[in-house]
Amino acid sequence: MTIQIEAETRTKRKDPAIAAAVLPWLALALLFAAALWLRHAVAANTDVSWLLTAAGKMLSGGRLYVDVIETNPPIAVLAYLPAVWLAGALGVQAEIVVDGLVFAAILGSLAIVAKILRTSAVLQGLPRWPLACLGFAVLAILPAQTFGQREHIAVIVLLPMLALIARRMQQEAPRRWAVLVGGLGAAVALAFKPQFGIGLGCAVAASCVHARNWRLVATPENLLAVAFAALYLAGTVVLYPEYVTVILPLLRDVYLPVGLSLSEMPDRPAMSLWAIAILAAGLLGRRRSGAALLVLLSSSAGFAVVYLLQRKGWPYHSYPMLALALLGLGFGLAAYVPDGRFGRVWRGAALLLLAAVFARSMLWFDVAFDARPLQAAVARLGPHPAVLAISGEPGIGHPLVRALGGRWVSRQQGLWVATYADYLRRNGPLSPDREAALDAHASRERAMLVEDIRRMKPTVVLVDDLTGRGSAWLAAHPDVALLLKDYRLADTVNRVAILTRRD
Repeated sequence: MTIQIEAETRTKRKDPAIAAAVLPWLALALLFAAALWLRHAVAANTDVSWLLTAAGKMLSGGRLYVDVIETNPPIAVLAYLPAVWLAGALGVQAEIVVDGLVFAAILGSLAIVAKILRTSAVLQGLPRWPLACLGFAVLAILPAQTFGQREHIAVIVLLPMLALIARRMQQEAPRRWAVLVGGLGAAVALAFKPQFGIGLGCAVAASCVHARNWRLVATPENLLAVAFAALYLAGTVVLYPEYVTVILPLLRDVYLPVGLSLSEMPDRPAMSLWAIAILAAGLLGRRRSGAALLVLLSSSAGFAVVYLLQRKGWPYHSYPMLALALLGLGFGLAAYVPDGRFGRVWRGAALLLLAAVFARSMLWFDVAFDARPLQAAVARLGPHPAVLAISGEPGIGHPLVRALGGRWVSRQQGLWVATYADYLRRNGPLSPDREAALDAHASRERAMLVEDIRRMKPTVVLVDDLTGRGSAWLAAHPDVALLLKDYRLADTVNRVAILTRRD
């Protein structure tokens, strides 16, 4: 009987240990299942769809910035080349491969961060599994429709570098492999958008101030990031000279002048959500402000500056600042030690606040043009359409053309130059030089469109009078309208006319 009681006692002791070991993995598995479901529940991302199309054109022999016109640096397209190639080799949709690769990157990034901080004082006394689950939720669930965007990928690859900065603040030297991975990840983020250096620079500056050691600016990982980024810049100039001679002037004259004023930017939900998360994280961590919290909040502040400087107010531009702010709020909550009943109430309120800001941010990141009703109408016209859109709204044609297994009849995403030029003219008088520059860029865009129509002959033409003035644009440009004289109106969906070739 005594032996039996002792055995039962040992079993009872093991049960809590087994549960403690299994529950975190179960929570992570449930989060992963939710993230997978979300990939099918939200509309496909417009920019990712276009970049996949651009990558496909490159794999077919097209030259970037000549046969494929993209306003972003080369890595914006090159990053999706492996997914398109792998999808072709496996016979599956490229979107599925992108999702798989991004999920792999998320898990890899979190595993690397965990390994970097495993023996560090940065996480001392903090619950690691809840923080890991929060990190996965921020990277895999929070993005919603922004999943796979360049900002999303940049945050994923930048996290190991932020972990290194936190270690340096604790006067802890990282391993060589971690230095290499962190430097390379930071370089990739900078390659996507050089302005991301502000977010990284703020974290580095915070570490220097905290450690009272400005030599942390020249750590090996920082120097590697700068060296890799410089090598990428040199490669861009040598391998893609058209980016410098054609695209940069286009950005200067057309893209950069268009944007919201700084007084209008706070009207977007991103700024208020960010301010709430930052303030709550700061209040929670004021007594126990650790290295991780300081790095996350300072980097988030830097990315908030980047968001304001870009002046577009688009949801995906705000992902880095909100993702890091939510991670900071999570770290502040984990580090908070409640003092009495009021402290426990305050911790519970902070947990509810984290959930509320997370949920509202998800809704913000799911704001996008959804052309699925238009897609259904085009699908009725036959399989594998060759699609052209007379529109400056990229969501009209993307991801519609990919979802229907079609072909995009243009070397550019849409008539965005004409749209931006029209916006600039409607919002203030322009100098003769500015007018001439806009005319030159718009004429080049139209000439490429005419050439593409003659060469690739679309079977379906979408004329957008919903978000723009596609019919008026055709009426003002008879050279393009003449090429479409053999097309008839097949349907109209939400003021988007669907034209098809007469038999």
